[in-house]
Amino acid sequence: MIKKHAAKVLIVDDEPAHRYMLRSVLASWGWEAVEADDGLTAVDAVRSGPFDLVLMDVCMTNMDGTEALRKIRAINPAIPVVMLTANAFVETAVEAIKLGAHDYLAKPVDLERLRKTAEIAMSHRLLPHEVELSESLPFDQEGRIIGTSFPMQTLWEMILQVAPTEATVLISGESGTGKELVASALHYKSLRSKGPFIKVNCAALAENLLESELFGHERGAFTGADRRREGCFVQAQHGTLFLDEIGETAPAMQAKLLRVLQEHELQRVGGHEVINVDVRVITATNRDLEAEVEAGRFREDLYYRLNVVTLEMPPLRERSGDVPMLTDFFIRRCSRRNRREVRGITPECMDVLNRYPWPGNVRELENAIERSVILTRGDYLDVDSLPLAIQRWLDTNTQNQAVPPGSLQEAERQVILRTLEETGGNKSRAAERLQITRKTLLSKIKKYGIDNN
Repeated sequence: MIKKHAAKVLIVDDEPAHRYMLRSVLASWGWEAVEADDGLTAVDAVRSGPFDLVLMDVCMTNMDGTEALRKIRAINPAIPVVMLTANAFVETAVEAIKLGAHDYLAKPVDLERLRKTAEIAMSHRLLPHEVELSESLPFDQEGRIIGTSFPMQTLWEMILQVAPTEATVLISGESGTGKELVASALHYKSLRSKGPFIKVNCAALAENLLESELFGHERGAFTGADRRREGCFVQAQHGTLFLDEIGETAPAMQAKLLRVLQEHELQRVGGHEVINVDVRVITATNRDLEAEVEAGRFREDLYYRLNVVTLEMPPLRERSGDVPMLTDFFIRRCSRRNRREVRGITPECMDVLNRYPWPGNVRELENAIERSVILTRGDYLDVDSLPLAIQRWLDTNTQNQAVPPGSLQEAERQVILRTLEETGGNKSRAAERLQITRKTLLSKIKKYGIDNN
């Protein structure tokens, strides 16, 4: 299990004498201090590990404090940041507070006020509620799926382009990524938004039950059919039908679905009446349908009917920048659902959530947050309240890194090496995942003597 630690503070200032003074003062208070001489180094330090507080100068070379504040808030919004400056202009202070700084202190720093401000900041570690979210689904006030990462921005642009059309859409992605949210967004951004949105999980029903569910049945069509029932195609008339786990359907059902898509008509089970349907079909799968076609388990003609447009929901590990916003949403929703009053999350816990690979994707994140909300003993989620699987991963990950204590450079080198390995040596993708420019990454590769082959 993770041991409790003394307050860990990141001092960001381009004046060595001022950093030394602050470090000495913090040490006298029993706090651990790490130094950074500019905003760029500070941002990289926050990516490498958690801090309980950041004390940051405003005017610095390479990257000033205001820009560094923006980036730090994007990486780990649970870390409180106190801005320091020799030029205490009101406009600068207001801008810093708007960007999420906890407070703003003028140089030379009053040490008594600094300690009081720091203690208050570390006792009020909250995630920001900067985005107005829906009460039940992870959408913002404009109907967009939560996420500001590059993969999600690209996906959203595709959704807006495809939604107004009548094209069938195949949504691919790993289990737990939120493919149903993409289908929902496609419907509500389409010209059919006033019509019904009907959802069917094809994997949850046996073949005969799925046929009845989709096409309906006549009275007496089978044992228990005591009255006529309209199927989901008819229920979705002039709207959208979402068929989840389409890859699980049997060959006979695939043939019947193909006929509906081609002819826009169907017959109820046990009936002869031909029913015309006007329905847009959206499907989703976590299988590789091309491989299924090659293996003879999925009809090629149906695949091409469904796959007019493919949208891929990225796994959470490829959109880690969205974890803080999703965490905020789930904390609020799970707190309401379980009648708890959780106020936020500790920086250390947020750092773990940012670095964990999330094999179960968003579904696993929601499960982890709900468990933590229920089991936490305080006002804030901490590492000890996370599921054992995540804590075991953290223990193993910490042991394998073998980074000397206090060596920020070695920690950064290991992060770059690991990211390059995960991206197959693709430097553009690695830079995107690390949220730095390709030029900066190449500079660090040269600086740390990393093999460039």
